[in-house]
Amino acid sequence: MPPRKSTTQQIAESVASESRAQSRAASPVQDDDDEPFFDAIEELQNHGINAQDIAKLKSAALNTVTGVRMTPKRQLLKIKGLSEAKEAVQKMLGSSFSTGIEVSDKRKKVVTISTGSKSVDSILGGGIQTQSISEVYGEFRTGKTQMAHTISVIAQLPADMGGGGGKVAYIDTEGTFRPDRIRAIADRFGVDGEAALSNILYARAFNSEHQMELINEATSRFAEEKDYRLLGSLLIVDSIMALFRTDFSGRGELSERQQKLASMLSKLTKIAEEYNIAVLLTNQVQCTVYIHGFRERAKRELADPGATMTFVAGGALKPIGGHILAHASATRMFLRKGRGEERVAKLVDSPDRPESEATYKLDEGGWSDV
Repeated sequence: MPPRKSTTQQIAESVASESRAQSRAASPVQDDDDEPFFDAIEELQNHGINAQDIAKLKSAALNTVTGVRMTPKRQLLKIKGLSEAKEAVQKMLGSSFSTGIEVSDKRKKVVTISTGSKSVDSILGGGIQTQSISEVYGEFRTGKTQMAHTISVIAQLPADMGGGGGKVAYIDTEGTFRPDRIRAIADRFGVDGEAALSNILYARAFNSEHQMELINEATSRFAEEKDYRLLGSLLIVDSIMALFRTDFSGRGELSERQQKLASMLSKLTKIAEEYNIAVLLTNQVQCTVYIHGFRERAKRELADPGATMTFVAGGALKPIGGHILAHASATRMFLRKGRGEERVAKLVDSPDRPESEATYKLDEGGWSDV
């Protein structure tokens, strides 16, 4: 009699089987918005994994077959009850290669969501995209939070109005979310303000650990609630670094901070690809001070040691978070004040767009053209 397979071996073979089936099947463009972009974790029940083990995976914020595949072996082994046969976990990876045509088909499912300003949309190639992280950074009163409010409404609009027809999860780390702003922006687009607010899942984070817990909870919502499976859904974190700046201070805690930040950004990247959603991060900046031609580093490094690790366009203003945040963001946009009410957005980094600038303004209806 052959030896009985462990739970981990069963999961490994099930995920590998799902992977082979997906690689054999064509990848047509999704026409039915109600059809989920991903395979729910419950699909593993069809391959011999019992409901109890699936519940353990879901308790670890693993809600899809792809999510299990994305999880490192050593993290999967930490899940209680799934630690047998370590060598079998490697089978979970299966074959991760695909042809360029298959990648092209997957990219056809990317949804672009407008920022509210046509000039800014033009430098972004239509707006922010699903399946990746977009980051905007700048000093106060440049419109970071106003962009988050504006795009929270636009994401709910149909594609012909620049939206994605999805819903929004909004994680607020600074306590700046204002329902009245959502109502005013909704009026601009002819949308009922109460309906727009009902489509926004809001949470206030109070420390960096709580922030990570909310991100994990959001993944469960995306997987389990049908409304959040719609193409064009959006996850906003406003702002990504605010709580890290208060939870960690000085160079002595810099390494720990960056490791936790890297873990969070890795999770957000996986969420974007796993659920085909857009992830928008706002970020703060740190100023470099010059005195008689010399850079005064001490004050800046004390306030945020990680800020010294990245040089970007934009003069003395640098985004905090260091290289870890810079590499995680597929698209980075620097916001600065212009003349009067004018604001300037500079596309600093993008995988498929050149560096360029556009102007916008902030008014009662959110981001708009000058």
